[in-house]
Amino acid sequence: MSAPILFRNARLIDPEAGSDTPGSLLVRGGLIEGRGAPQEPAPEGATIIDCAGHCLAPGIVDIGVKVCEPGERHKESYGSAGLAAAAGGVTTIVTRPDTIPAIDTPETLEFVRRRANAAAPVNVLPMAALTKGRQGREMTEIGFLMDAGAVAFTDCDHVVSDTRVFARALAYARSCGALVMAHPQEPGLSRGAAATSGKFASLYGLPAVSPMAERMGLDRDIALIEMTRARYHADQITTARALPALARAKRNGLDVTAGTGIHHLTLNEFDVADYRTFFKLKPPLRAEDDRLAVVEALREGLIDIISSMHTPQDEESKRLPYEEAASGAVALETLLPAALRLVHGGQISLPALFRALALNPARRLGLPSGRLASGAPADLVVFDADAPFVLDRETLHSKSRNTPFDGARLQGRVLATLVAGRTVYQRP
Repeated sequence: MSAPILFRNARLIDPEAGSDTPGSLLVRGGLIEGRGAPQEPAPEGATIIDCAGHCLAPGIVDIGVKVCEPGERHKESYGSAGLAAAAGGVTTIVTRPDTIPAIDTPETLEFVRRRANAAAPVNVLPMAALTKGRQGREMTEIGFLMDAGAVAFTDCDHVVSDTRVFARALAYARSCGALVMAHPQEPGLSRGAAATSGKFASLYGLPAVSPMAERMGLDRDIALIEMTRARYHADQITTARALPALARAKRNGLDVTAGTGIHHLTLNEFDVADYRTFFKLKPPLRAEDDRLAVVEALREGLIDIISSMHTPQDEESKRLPYEEAASGAVALETLLPAALRLVHGGQISLPALFRALALNPARRLGLPSGRLASGAPADLVVFDADAPFVLDRETLHSKSRNTPFDGARLQGRVLATLVAGRTVYQRP
């Protein structure tokens, strides 16, 4: 067994207790053993890490990360995504099945698991497609895929438009106890959209989608969840119009949770400026009123989870006219410093932030991580919440560098990341 590790003089961010207090943390055998005073005496043979008053929190559990294996390894591999995650304080990545081919069979899932375990220094948990080829016509073998290690099922941004197929898939998932993650959007209205409808989209001549499309998609999904009683997670809630439906579903006792992406929490439609394609996302960036409503829903706990929605795209697919450019942005390394904008702006506390980044996603997936409690895995991040820097995208560990935060002033540096008590990242 490895020597115990004592983190001294730390600022312990505990999302489970909702506390932000000075103290120490003892790790032994890859698990958290206990907490103590800031200058707690070290056990014999322990490695002492002086946190110098910096934050020590549970490692981030990031649901919805795209790793482009198989099919597009030039955009992102498990090795590069794992390094980026470690550098961003992300100790568990939950990967999407929107690969080429889609992860829709136990054999493909097994390939992904082997590749991830061999290449990534962080925990990797794969999701599988809900329908074959993500085409919305025939559901996958959910039970077999769960046996092979799938932690959830999703067709990502391919909305299952055939309601009968989606209802059958939800009913089968319910019988297996499987979690279904969906993209709330009315596909007919949102097809081809590059912006949110309003003055900005009209001024720039961009094809746009009404925020109502998100509400319509969520309304349909909630009706089917009420019918099937399946476990459901909405991947991204980004508009004020969708929030009342989400609140009603939770009040009615449905097994529903919701997430939002870091870019929709911290950016708005005006950031697109002069057709900057690194800001082209799916769904598109919203109006400032929507952004503020989503931040408030996060603060109140109506929205449960913050994700990076990490979507690597190569330069060729982004260096195109705005309408033709690929959607998505990398965010594994920028997730934490971007989220700290909400803390520095007084909109959310650090424990509440890590509730959404670590504790809630871990709970939703039935994981023991996301906590600082005794017996929990020692998946941890040490960070300086106040360190200012200007992001240079060329320093990112991802193979693709399509971040909207290139050149942005951010605040918050990851100093070290540990997975099961083993250091997987140490800031130089």
